[in-house]
Amino acid sequence: MTATALATATGGRPRVIICGGGLAGLAAAKTLVDNGFEIELLEQRPILGGKVSAWKDADGDWIETGLHVFFGAYVEIYELMKELGIYNRILWKEHKLTYTLAGGERFSFRTTKLPSPLHLLPAVFENHYFSLPEKLTLGKSLFPMVFGNDQYMAGQDRYTYQEWHRRWGINERMLKKMFLPMTLSLKFMPPEEISAKVVLDVAGTFLREPHASRMGFLKGSPQEHLTQPLADYITGKGGRIRTNCNVKTLIPDEKRRIAGVELITGERIVGDYYMTALPIHKLQRVIPSELKEDPFFGNLDQFEGVPVVTVQMWFDRQVSFIDNILFCPDGIIPVYADFGNTTPDYFLDRKAEMAQRRSRMEFVVAPARDIIGQSDEEIIGRVWENVKSCFPNTAPKANVTKATVVRVPQSVFATKPGIDRLRPTQKTPVPNFFLAGGYTQQRFYDSMEGAVSSGRRAAAAILEAHRSQGALARG
Repeated sequence: MTATALATATGGRPRVIICGGGLAGLAAAKTLVDNGFEIELLEQRPILGGKVSAWKDADGDWIETGLHVFFGAYVEIYELMKELGIYNRILWKEHKLTYTLAGGERFSFRTTKLPSPLHLLPAVFENHYFSLPEKLTLGKSLFPMVFGNDQYMAGQDRYTYQEWHRRWGINERMLKKMFLPMTLSLKFMPPEEISAKVVLDVAGTFLREPHASRMGFLKGSPQEHLTQPLADYITGKGGRIRTNCNVKTLIPDEKRRIAGVELITGERIVGDYYMTALPIHKLQRVIPSELKEDPFFGNLDQFEGVPVVTVQMWFDRQVSFIDNILFCPDGIIPVYADFGNTTPDYFLDRKAEMAQRRSRMEFVVAPARDIIGQSDEEIIGRVWENVKSCFPNTAPKANVTKATVVRVPQSVFATKPGIDRLRPTQKTPVPNFFLAGGYTQQRFYDSMEGAVSSGRRAAAAILEAHRSQGALARG
């Protein structure tokens, strides 16, 4: 039975209040409006998108919250984009991982057309940066990465990746040059802090699936090519989206159900079902203390957000000629890209009569814990020194025409050892309350895919709860 039919049977169109306008909340809202639910989505900021939000500055240039790349391993976000007719806005790049090092040195990994997991083995063993003994130390660790079952992976959550790496005897230079930028790009955490399970989950996926590590970029800003089409679809189907709505708390009733949402303005908003799609630190603030007596909610206070800093720099000429993601183990820019090469909408110099490609680079600056408090000038200066070191032939000839620093004090949840077992399901012990977000249980943690997957799972849980209530009413 469809939600629309249930609504008729139970005497009213079901209404869902969603707190949070990032990809998780928007994905959930789309699923629910497609099933006949009335939606009201509340977003604290004046813009939507959460961790993938973007906005224009005074010059008309797009500023992005962070560097976002699409992986071939993703599934649900592509299904969503195909439903919206925007999947073709992803531009897939060559299946190659390029590392840029201080002094202009380079090494890369390129996949081959072999069955998985053999497709990545030549990429490792044909690499000329690492010695054969170094590569052999990595080779013996590939078996647990590829064939480790769920029980094995769960057991590795008690170790940091650095501990796991060393237990398997993998060369230390590989930890510094190959895996440090990988862990910082995944969750903005160094190997000595991140759970081994997270790195092994991702590495195993890349090894098992031939196209999993292939990467793509949107042709322009995520606001124009992802978030806004999704929001337009929701409102076009009758959903309501409200920005500048800061949620103060969820209101429980005497039966420990959610009876409403209170905004900081004092306004109360009421629905039949409630969903939060908030960053973990905001979720912790809005859950009432009565609910935290239940360990399901009380455990959420053990989660914390990771600080993230992103720097975007414009140049008067091309610095990089690489049309792909770039990694760097040296300095503070572990992962970055030159949007002047990857992103067609950013190619154009708006003041020029003819298109002229100039580098516009976006850098993840990590780990950010000791950097986020520095001034813009200090951070930009350090990034610029790294760029000149990685591109000694081109960067010294270039001038920085503009630079911005975006700080997010608490972004993705910290995937520390031991935290994975506390990740909640989207369905909660409160029958009309549901959770969405990267910290909830799904394969891809805090990522675009993880956000969409969690939102769709939370929506599915609401659909199931509503069907069950309808069955009870008919009985």
